[in-house]
Amino acid sequence: MAELPIRTDACELDFLSLGALVHRLDPGIIPFRKASSFDIHVSGGEYNVAANLSACFGLRTGVAAAMVDYAIGELVETRVREMGVKAYYRRFAHDGVRGPNIATVYSDRGQGVRAPVVFYNRANEAGALLKPGDFDWSAIFSQGVRWFHSGGIFAALSDTTSELIIEGMQAAKAAGAVTSFDLNYRAKLWNALGGLEKGRERIARIVARVDALFGNEEDLQMGLGIQGPDVAAGPCASKSKLDPDTFFTMIEGARKKFPNIRLVATTLRDVHSTNRHDWAAVLWLNGRRYVSPTCELDVLDRIGGGDGFAAGLIYGLQAGRSADEALRLGWAHGALITTFPGDVSMAKLAEVEGLARGGSARVQR
Repeated sequence: MAELPIRTDACELDFLSLGALVHRLDPGIIPFRKASSFDIHVSGGEYNVAANLSACFGLRTGVAAAMVDYAIGELVETRVREMGVKAYYRRFAHDGVRGPNIATVYSDRGQGVRAPVVFYNRANEAGALLKPGDFDWSAIFSQGVRWFHSGGIFAALSDTTSELIIEGMQAAKAAGAVTSFDLNYRAKLWNALGGLEKGRERIARIVARVDALFGNEEDLQMGLGIQGPDVAAGPCASKSKLDPDTFFTMIEGARKKFPNIRLVATTLRDVHSTNRHDWAAVLWLNGRRYVSPTCELDVLDRIGGGDGFAAGLIYGLQAGRSADEALRLGWAHGALITTFPGDVSMAKLAEVEGLARGGSARVQR
């Protein structure tokens, strides 16, 4: 089986993502119906990976996204710049009343047996207006890009965004970049666009064009129709830790449907409560299986853990680490992100490497 084709020549960007930028309003553990204040996090399932790779791992990254010329757009643009991510924007003017808008995500953190709740205001979202032809891919890829990435959240925004992803994937493959897709299946988004079957049809057209696939157990089941364990059991349900063999079986099912895939990686969570998870990860790479350690997480904010895992794994592979080391870096970085508020990394590379080697939470003096 062919190896994952990571370029080793000089490239302007190590990683480029295509997706929608959003701002997430976070009232902490207070439910929104009782909230009187909140923090603002700049996020986006596709953007988060680029931000993590830049801020924590020091890679040269970019994002292709919509930008709106109004105050919220200025806030988002500033945060993207602060994370060291190069931006390729399709700009939209705001009409002062209706938009287009930078989408708002509302997400409290839950606590204990009370699960986090996420809902959206994506009305007249600029990201959903993006379509094929909005980006000059030949110019973007002309200076070299090692890895191109997008995801299921962006694909679910409109009838044109999945077509734009396919256009970008085709350009990336022609330019010699690795292509990856994070299933990131969000039922609320796909339901608004036509439901499960429409989502699976669109996702399948994208996944048929990628080298690497990310997604947890629910993503694989819902997005690709791969049979697996019951992921709907509540936090009070009695169940054993997640079995890596079960997920390798799911990964083999994905490979049978999409033989072009050379890498499948997923995080494993056993959610005992909102704040206590068992956390592990698995990697299938070029026909070989790798399993991370399992650790117990005391979770502050679970949003972004999967994006953190993807970033650590991609860094490890680009840095020439072994597959097992790359998996451990992804596992460690995803775990660390759950200890910070917000969606993107506040970790340092040394902290990630220390945890990946088996470090502890002892005080560092």
